Amino acid sequence: MTFCRSNGKTGQAANYERVTMLTKRLIAILAGACLITAPAVAQQIDSDYTKIDLDTCTVVSIDELGGEWACSGYKGHPVYVAEGDLRMFVSYGGDAANEKAARQTLPQFNTINETMEWRLQKKNGKWVPFATILRFFTQSGDPSEADGQVLVVTKLEPGNTCHIAYIDARQVKNANAVARQYADETAASFDCASDEPARMPD
Repeated sequence: MTFCRSNGKTGQAANYERVTMLTKRLIAILAGACLITAPAVAQQIDSDYTKIDLDTCTVVSIDELGGEWACSGYKGHPVYVAEGDLRMFVSYGGDAANEKAARQTLPQFNTINETMEWRLQKKNGKWVPFATILRFFTQSGDPSEADGQVLVVTKLEPGNTCHIAYIDARQVKNANAVARQYADETAASFDCASDEPARMPD
């Protein structure tokens, strides 16, 4: 009787130890898998900055109504700049003049900032631009109202390059950070043919 009872306790203890050991091994395996997987799935995103100086760009055309310039951006990425009816247009890529962005601007008379932010994602060891953030200065048209500043976020993709967000830099807190977040989370899935740019605030 005592021997059987002793055997029962020993069996329970052994089972407990086996379960505990298996649990610890499972936790170790899962932890190892997370360590291996995390860097692979984490996106590596960064920013770089370039200047827009029309005096150093190539003049495509110019007259009393406006002009077009071919400029160079991040690592020589083509930048198309145009001015017409006191409004600026900026597009990107090898066929920049025919992208949707080349026909998009703000309704108010405007000019652009000289500094452009490029959002970059690391692919196959190289930094590739997928969006830009450029500040437009707008004229209110009313002497009693202050001029505006709008951050224009543009998606970069051949055949699918367009504005994806307009962020009022005077009304939106931490507007630059908001623009970066929107570019990072939205640019990849944005369809220039059917999606409408976001406006912040609404």
